[in-house]
Amino acid sequence: MKLTVIGGAGVRTPRLIPSLVRRAKRIGLQEVWLMDNQAEKLELIGSLCQTLARQYDAPFKIILTTDAREALRDANHVITTIRPGLEKGRAVDERIAFQHGVLGQETTGAGGFAMAMRSIPAILDYARLVEEVAAPGAWIYNFTNPAGLVAQALHDAGIQRIVGICDSANGAQHAVSRFLSVPLERVQHEVYGLNHLSWTRSVRVDPDPDGTGGEEVLPALLHDERFVHSTHMAIFDPDVRDWQQAFLNEYLHYFYQRDEVLAALLAKNETRGEQIVRLTAELLERLKTANDPETALKIYHEVMNQRESTYMAHARAGTEREAPPPDELDEGYAGVALGCVEAIATDTPHFTGLNVPNNSVIDGMRDDDIVEVSCWIDAHGIRPLKIGAIREDQYLLMRQIKAYERLAAQAILQRSRHLAVEALTAHPLIGSYPLARKLVDEFIAAHREIIGDWR
Repeated sequence: MKLTVIGGAGVRTPRLIPSLVRRAKRIGLQEVWLMDNQAEKLELIGSLCQTLARQYDAPFKIILTTDAREALRDANHVITTIRPGLEKGRAVDERIAFQHGVLGQETTGAGGFAMAMRSIPAILDYARLVEEVAAPGAWIYNFTNPAGLVAQALHDAGIQRIVGICDSANGAQHAVSRFLSVPLERVQHEVYGLNHLSWTRSVRVDPDPDGTGGEEVLPALLHDERFVHSTHMAIFDPDVRDWQQAFLNEYLHYFYQRDEVLAALLAKNETRGEQIVRLTAELLERLKTANDPETALKIYHEVMNQRESTYMAHARAGTEREAPPPDELDEGYAGVALGCVEAIATDTPHFTGLNVPNNSVIDGMRDDDIVEVSCWIDAHGIRPLKIGAIREDQYLLMRQIKAYERLAAQAILQRSRHLAVEALTAHPLIGSYPLARKLVDEFIAAHREIIGDWR
């Protein structure tokens, strides 16, 4: 098997390696190609990956390249994790949004749209190259934000074998597994919604394959303060938790507590994007001066742990959080994608949350809406679990964001300024046509070198 990572110079790429090593023999992995258009950064991050591969005695080769065609040629599975505009682009997006008094988070609202303006055309080009030169039946697993909107746009453009990957889709499953000390494979959650806009209404231990039977544990855990404070659920107002009676995706915080989140972010001297720019620059500069591979890995873990510990600090009164245990860090996004790779390669059923076409899974959503739901995967493909009807308040928010995503996807595919304004106007975190027009104009001006001219 050949697996290719497009965006292989991303700072999270080294965290793929332990997960790949654990699965390599089972899936017959022979080559891992790391492709990126930043040669110097690729050499630094790629060297870390090669060091880890040697430490773990990996049975596969890691090949670094800036040639996308060669990287994708005959690839069986492709991971896309790119960042057009780099970390600086995210920082610019946030500042533009904050100047207009709206949230600038890179996966939703104004910032999410600006990220998608840069991400979607690039991912689409790679997806078409996959269709041209990769192995027949190759799958694409997209990590690039905003993952749900990217998947929607690519499906709208005719790309079929693409899956949106996000580890937050499995937050409840992992949280329950850790808290109850029950192996992950015995825990099954019922998640539904959109990427970074999802709810989990059930978690069962030892259920039947269809999600019924077993022991339902979530309702009791949602009222257990020890469980709540062991998870990101602690960032939500207790009244919000009582109202929703579900395990909430952490990004719902931006919707249910928008004003206090915005106030906390505006009060900071440094945006999250600016923080990531600083930390990434620090990491790369220190890696350049590392005298040996072990020192380089120590630097990498130190800076990445700092980055993890400050994630969503605005919701935790600026406090730092402990970095997750190493094994959890190693799996994360990697575990979601590589679990799918292994299930398809070995025809071993695997359960996880993914972003896939709805196909009658959630009542009221269109079949070609990309939704975030619990799925079973094997050699025959991906089978989402039936969700059926959901709460009206959740459904209405989901439909509103999906209306935005559909408009945004078409705006970006067509480079249409007026559709972009309509899209942001439809988004509940913006909701104003004049404001949407200002945001679109400024995003286009800021990123014209990457996105080209819009009509």
